[in-house]
Amino acid sequence: MSLGCRHIRASAFTALLLCNPEAIAANELQPVVLTIDSVTRVTDVARYRLDQHLAKQGCQGEIRFTSEPQAAALMFRFSAQRLQDTVVLSAMNPDGELPRPAWITRRTSGVRSVSGLEARDLATVAGRDPLASRLALAELGLAGIDPEPERIYEAGDFSSALGLLLHNNTHAAVSEAGFASQFLESRDLVITWLGAPVKTVGWYRGDAWSKQALVCEEALSHLRRTDDKQAFAVFPEWVHGFTRTDDQ
Repeated sequence: MSLGCRHIRASAFTALLLCNPEAIAANELQPVVLTIDSVTRVTDVARYRLDQHLAKQGCQGEIRFTSEPQAAALMFRFSAQRLQDTVVLSAMNPDGELPRPAWITRRTSGVRSVSGLEARDLATVAGRDPLASRLALAELGLAGIDPEPERIYEAGDFSSALGLLLHNNTHAAVSEAGFASQFLESRDLVITWLGAPVKTVGWYRGDAWSKQALVCEEALSHLRRTDDKQAFAVFPEWVHGFTRTDDQ
């Protein structure tokens, strides 16, 4: 083993980077800045646990929560900043697939398509996540439906939106297909509309990206919500993990 290489438990790819003296020096001098455009209330516990999971895999990073990152190497975002930006780690739903927006209704409601949501009370989710409202409402627009503001109930998260539906406060709720699927049979719910897979949500490389950040990309690809739900509290509820895109 070359001089300066530490004994660590990591993937061969991570170990190769950390065994490079120059990479180690850079790592010690300047942590990798990771920014998260969070749609939830950030807690110290969530920040700490996420930081610990990354550190165990060799990623010495500094986590910041902001929608306008500066000097960031990696950014969790809901869309690209520039047209040429490409997501390097896509967010995956509980089924291990790209997320898909959906309208959820009660099986007994009689609603069979989005056209049946005309003049109905609807539950959406606050925030910039395109699956929270924008894509689902756009589908209503294509059907010629323009809900009145007083018919839109904006929930704080996806669970609360489904809760409004289950308690008969609304006739439908937006959701992510994989996240909602776990409740369909037990709560007698159905997917009335299913949108196309969304490819924009995930980790992008920022202006401060360098090869040092590859270690953190590798660490992020191993994160799973089932391993630590508290660490994932900073991401939308449907995010189960991250996977490297085909073109990276």
